[in-house]
Amino acid sequence: MRMEKLRATGRFLRSSPKVSVFDRRLSSNSGKSIHSSASGYGNGFGKKCRDDVIRKWNVRTCFGLYGYQGKNFRDCMERGVLEDTRRIQHRGFGSLAEKVQRSASFSTLNSDDISYFKGILGEKNVVEDEERLAIANTDWMHKYRGSSKLLLQPRSTEEVSEILKYCNSRNLAVVPQGGNTGLVGGSVPVFDEVVVNMSLMNNVISFDKVSGILVCEAGCILENLITFLDNQGFIMPLDLGAKGSCQIGGNVSTNAGGLRLVRYGSLHGTVLGLEVVLANGDVLDMLGTLRKDNTGYDLKHLFIGSEGSLGIVTKVSILTPPKLFSVNVAFLACQDYFSCQKLLVEAKRKLGEILSAFEFLDSHALDLVLNHLDGVRNPLPPTIHNFYVLIETTGSDETYDREKLEAFLVHAMEGGLISDGAIAQDINQASAFWYIREGVPEALMKAGAVYKYDLSLPVEKMYDLVDEMRTRLGDSANVVGYGHLGDGNLHLNVSTPQYDDKVESYLSYKAICVLFLFSSLINDIQ
Repeated sequence: MRMEKLRATGRFLRSSPKVSVFDRRLSSNSGKSIHSSASGYGNGFGKKCRDDVIRKWNVRTCFGLYGYQGKNFRDCMERGVLEDTRRIQHRGFGSLAEKVQRSASFSTLNSDDISYFKGILGEKNVVEDEERLAIANTDWMHKYRGSSKLLLQPRSTEEVSEILKYCNSRNLAVVPQGGNTGLVGGSVPVFDEVVVNMSLMNNVISFDKVSGILVCEAGCILENLITFLDNQGFIMPLDLGAKGSCQIGGNVSTNAGGLRLVRYGSLHGTVLGLEVVLANGDVLDMLGTLRKDNTGYDLKHLFIGSEGSLGIVTKVSILTPPKLFSVNVAFLACQDYFSCQKLLVEAKRKLGEILSAFEFLDSHALDLVLNHLDGVRNPLPPTIHNFYVLIETTGSDETYDREKLEAFLVHAMEGGLISDGAIAQDINQASAFWYIREGVPEALMKAGAVYKYDLSLPVEKMYDLVDEMRTRLGDSANVVGYGHLGDGNLHLNVSTPQYDDKVESYLSYKAICVLFLFSSLINDIQ
């Protein structure tokens, strides 16, 4: 085992680029790469640093760039040195950066290339049909569109390897694509990249009912894995609103957190092994199935959350917990964000081991869902409260778990932390509660244009950012805040009637101002 790992490590180091991944992604003059200079992998396999998308950053890390200069963003504003910020925008906020141009170092697809791919994959899995390409070129938000002329659908790791080896030799840019459910355009081409769609690699390879370890291919749809495991008496540790389309390879490549991270942790903890194809076609076999493995370097962590910049995930080994049959869902109202925080603290203390989800949304989010999604009703009529919290508990004793949740809610009500609430009485009500939380992205799309920011922040300061953005934008936009309060993940959305270049430029400028200003608040408390 140790020698196998050392050999895998050697292959990885030999095939690693001489320039940094970060530089290669953002330089329009970079050399060979698995993707074009502006292209990463989205919820198929990572996010792009586009010229009009704010990436998901840890705010303190991102804005630590100013620490050595001895001045914060307020100083910059007062002294009129916004050019300082403009110079670094290409590293995280593309809106103020110059437009990305297609690198001349990448080749253009020709008929010989297509013939070669047909020889590997067969005619059926080399797609040139315009209608199918239009789908592959367009993101879920219908905001970003590429111009790829070729979609490849490999059925095995060997075929993925052959594709990448050839593309590397020909210097053809590639963008892997899974379920294409990402909200920032990361899984569609920027220009004319070859799309490698993983949908046909959708087999469950093995499942150990004793250990709960699942091994599957990267193209497996998350909901299909959930259904498979449900029949085995287990569950996936990951659950997303996009589970009906997203694929496990994309989930791993973006280190998707999901709705139950507060209970089961991140994929860095539950993924036991990976198989990955590197840019030059080399296959890195790290598909271990041991929960404890101390034999050398644990390279899989480089690929979890690497956003596809290092290679394409082809197989996944993941630890799945047993299915517990006592599930309760409560939908609660809070008067202010401070109450939401206190409720989270109390839930961790009093619900303890049965707490499996703690989500929040503001009144703006609920209003969007009620007005734009069919069949949704306010669970706590007739009042619209300032904040809402969805709590889920999962345990093994239905009577005990229910009594524990009810006692917690009575205590929270008496303490003034919640002003109203309801416990789902059956699976239909539980699904209806969850649909409100999971339906916010769809409601935002139906409301018009939406600018999305996905941020990990200290819980106590999370909603300050929403308030600040709302104050600065005024009536020009509807600012919506919701997300995973249990793990400090805020989904900040700015909704406008339609996309407009002037609005987008203004909004991005304001967003950067607010984020820089807000970063100083975070630094003050850490």
